[in-house]
Amino acid sequence: MDVDSDAAAPQKLCRVLLVGEGNFSFSASVCETAGSCTEITATCFQPEEAARQQGEAERNIQRLLEKGAEVYFQVDCTQLKECVALSGRQFDRVVFNFPHCGRKAGVKKNRTLLTKFFLSCAGVLSEDGEVHIALCNGQGGTPADQPMREWHNSWQVVAMAAEAGFILSEICPFDCAKYHSYRSTGYRSQDKTFHVEGALNHIFTRSLPFTSVQAVAVQETLGKHRVCFQIPEELSEYINRGFLGRHSHHPVYLINERLLKELSSLVPVQRIEREFPLLFHSSKGLPDWLCDLSNIYWIRPSEVGLTGSEEASPQDLNSSVQPETQPVTSGEAVANSTGTEEGVKKGYGLRSSLMVHAHDVLQQKGFRVETFYTMSGPVFRKIPVSRDNLPAFHETLLICGFDPERRPDYIRVLQRSLEKVIPARLDSSERLLTFQKLSDAPVLHGISVKQKGDRQVGRIAVIPPGRFHPGLHVCAVTLNLDLLAMLVFGVQDWRMLWSSDPRFLDQFGQMELRPLQSFSLHPPLYQHDVSFWVDPLSFDELGFHSLVRQVTAGAVIDVRLVDSFQYPHMPQASRCYRLSYQACDRALSSRKAQELQLRLREQIQQRLQVTLR
Repeated sequence: MDVDSDAAAPQKLCRVLLVGEGNFSFSASVCETAGSCTEITATCFQPEEAARQQGEAERNIQRLLEKGAEVYFQVDCTQLKECVALSGRQFDRVVFNFPHCGRKAGVKKNRTLLTKFFLSCAGVLSEDGEVHIALCNGQGGTPADQPMREWHNSWQVVAMAAEAGFILSEICPFDCAKYHSYRSTGYRSQDKTFHVEGALNHIFTRSLPFTSVQAVAVQETLGKHRVCFQIPEELSEYINRGFLGRHSHHPVYLINERLLKELSSLVPVQRIEREFPLLFHSSKGLPDWLCDLSNIYWIRPSEVGLTGSEEASPQDLNSSVQPETQPVTSGEAVANSTGTEEGVKKGYGLRSSLMVHAHDVLQQKGFRVETFYTMSGPVFRKIPVSRDNLPAFHETLLICGFDPERRPDYIRVLQRSLEKVIPARLDSSERLLTFQKLSDAPVLHGISVKQKGDRQVGRIAVIPPGRFHPGLHVCAVTLNLDLLAMLVFGVQDWRMLWSSDPRFLDQFGQMELRPLQSFSLHPPLYQHDVSFWVDPLSFDELGFHSLVRQVTAGAVIDVRLVDSFQYPHMPQASRCYRLSYQACDRALSSRKAQELQLRLREQIQQRLQVTLR
């Protein structure tokens, strides 16, 4: 436990509570090195008389008292709030070195001890406080243990902390040499000491609580019409976040600004300041190469009416949209699992790509050839739950018109700009970016990054005259800013980019492209299966995945079909899915995962008209 940094800050008082002390040698050592702005409170479980009889305990207690520390006896670390001496007090750090139930206690009893201790800490710890637990090598059950025990044979310290709302924010070696007079003692100060070689100090902090998704009502203007609707609940946390705002320092904003800066040094770039609606209308038709119709969230508006304006912008892509004749009473998303013409007739949908605005950009006044016009914003896709699937992300659209007689090498221009933004791998000499041809009509390339796998981060299309512009070839580029941000900042889980925890966003206040320092290490993973009978012809699998996102508030990171069968004489089929629960920025306990799973089972039966097995 390092208190030097706090001691060096004269304006900040650090109140430290040490529990489970044996001979008080650790407390005395900490007290010797702590600054004047550190208050030490040392406690032990034994009665005073028994504690003072331990080797060197009497001298260590005297040293503590001489330094102004407080010493208390018979303090149960699992009931700290009930301790009279600690009543009403808050501490900035609570320290427990080498907890143990004693004798031959198994891992289950020690897990229970940890859980009760963390729950007790929650009542005496300040809002920004830390809990420090030192464990012998292998006990914690994290990859930092070398060798790492099997999960079921460890104390599962991260999962136990999650029961009280704590996350593992830092882990470091327990350096005995730093505490010169420290001598560990065994259970209730027995002579047998703990094996401190390779021991680790685990530092826990509070996490934000889990919250249920909330319905979000939105009103958009499309041409002459005002459209009111509800955002699908599983997307509610991705709406109105403002990550691309002018005063933002979010990673997607930093990536976008850096990319446009590099691009503008090679070709003319013009930003489009106009706000575009999240909603579009399919009345003009959407070609398959422009956006995947099967992934669109189709919306049934709650109200559609005229805006009251007599004039409408002739550049508006949706100016010809006709209002719905019979609006429904409540907004909802309509599933569409096919890319057929029937799907196009759904009407309103959330944009799955900024390409739906491409025609609008090309028709604006003052449009200049061989200039890249750019806009950015969130897009939404109805896709299966997977570690690699982003249902919402930020996209940048770059669109340029050029004369058919000219063939500018825009792929090379884009490649040079991206390579200045994405750090190259040090262990490989191969090209970082690849452009794979996907189709000829129009010429379409997928942009992939060979880093931690081969991930497609965008597309570049060259569209002949007549489709978007009567006389110009059009080069249109879409880039997934979230995936680019993950690569540049070393973000392992895409959900972290949407975190509300200030410890995430505060890391980028200096506007620098530096790696993310995770504040939630080694989050536990829980897996639960759900099986049910379905009608294979009518079962909406994407609807099932959307329901999982909604009910679990994004706590499920992956859904896999692990078993499926159908008896020859039965019309129904059985499906078994395995759900992996894991949170990236908050404490997810086993109990909470089970609670979410039970709630999901109820909703599956009620809303999907299936029979649970």
